[in-house]
Amino acid sequence: MAHLERRPAPIELHTPQPLTPYDPTAAPVELYGEREAVVWVPDAYGRMVPMPKRLAPPPVLATEPRDLTPLPLLDPIAQRFIGAGIGGGALSAGVGYGIGQIISAAAGFGSGAAMWIALMVLALRMPARTLTNGASGSTVNIRKAVIKRSHFYG
Repeated sequence: MAHLERRPAPIELHTPQPLTPYDPTAAPVELYGEREAVVWVPDAYGRMVPMPKRLAPPPVLATEPRDLTPLPLLDPIAQRFIGAGIGGGALSAGVGYGIGQIISAAAGFGSGAAMWIALMVLALRMPARTLTNGASGSTVNIRKAVIKRSHFYG
């Protein structure tokens, strides 16, 4: 059982640093009036940490107050555009309707006038004898009668 043999762990040597005795006169004395101002600022994790004032970031300027008065539902310029569009459409519809009425009246007047002119021409071309209903006219009455009888002898 040579392969199950245990070897001892290597020994580490530790040489400690020599201790120096505490010397209270080695630290500089800081007076209250000479001390630098410290401000508390949030770090990346949201904790407040002290920082010398000369190293602190500049303060954030306060934003100007906003005007919170309610605005109209539509912009005044948009209202003007809408009004102009509706007014222009109504004007166009009225003008188109008026022009249509004028054209139809002219067409009706033209056809009515043409009928009256044709009647006047016919009346002027008729002989005066037929207008007076005189007896000396050349009126011919033709009467044709067809009588058909069918007999059945059977």
